[in-house]
Amino acid sequence: MDDDAFAAFLGQVGALNAPQREALLRVLSLPAPTPGALLDSGGPGHLACPHCTGTQVSSWGSAHGLRRYRCRGCGRSFNALTGTPLARLRRKQVWLGFAAALQQTLSVRKAAKACDVAVSTAFRWRHRFLATPTACKPAQLSGIVEADETFFRRSYKGLRRWTDPAAAAPARPARRRGAPTGRRGTPLDEQVPVLIVRDRQKTTSDAVLDNLSAQAIGTHLVPLLAQDALLCTDTGRAYGVIARQAGLRHEPINIAAGERVRDKVFHIQNVNAYDSRLKAWMRPFNGVATRYLQNYLGWRRMIEGLAKTINPTAILIKCAQRT
Repeated sequence: MDDDAFAAFLGQVGALNAPQREALLRVLSLPAPTPGALLDSGGPGHLACPHCTGTQVSSWGSAHGLRRYRCRGCGRSFNALTGTPLARLRRKQVWLGFAAALQQTLSVRKAAKACDVAVSTAFRWRHRFLATPTACKPAQLSGIVEADETFFRRSYKGLRRWTDPAAAAPARPARRRGAPTGRRGTPLDEQVPVLIVRDRQKTTSDAVLDNLSAQAIGTHLVPLLAQDALLCTDTGRAYGVIARQAGLRHEPINIAAGERVRDKVFHIQNVNAYDSRLKAWMRPFNGVATRYLQNYLGWRRMIEGLAKTINPTAILIKCAQRT
């Protein structure tokens, strides 16, 4: 719950009657759930062995705030975090607070302050927590599928090659992060193309592209499309080539000519709206390092996927899943 929602909640407490106050006090008196309890809530039956994928497991004591389990097939023991990006990560008591920082899209420094951890720890945790949402992409999209590319400024933020005399510096000098491109048609050595694919059920996938060729786009796009999918894009030449080679029905929308919707159903407004929300969400970071761009795309997909059900518990459970 963000600060504004909490303030609104406190403002309504005075209007509660006696039974409602008693119910609220009973809930507040319950112990706060711990990350270990949340991750172990399913018991042995909800886990498969991360070593052999066997499902015949039994309880095997506990350690470091988590239950341990033993696989009857291979005889090895494990816990709910074995094989996940969060395995062996310390200070579990503040994980829910860090998940709340991810929900609120706090910067690394603000997240470190909120969780009382070092900035370097908050930075490392961010990318450990985001590893699973980044890797978990939909296997297939169906129905009317919209695809479009968007661009992010290429960023070497955090790169030490400018200050390390033993390493070759990048081809361009350092400059202020998040600087605007300045002109239309900026070359790809200054921008990173990102493919966004979204169907009408709001299932979304993305990929960082090396270039805008049909081969580069098709490598990521074609495996996502079901056999009966209908592809809606702009009039980019690469999409026509991809559709012909893959035998897909393709409906190009000529945005430059003022076309927005054809036959009241063919358009790319959903994917363009997602692009707009993604860009607005990225803006407070003042430029994302290109080497971590994929993680931020996964972060945004997680937020959109959880939608109205998003909360620190849901984020923690999502980030603790095995990929």
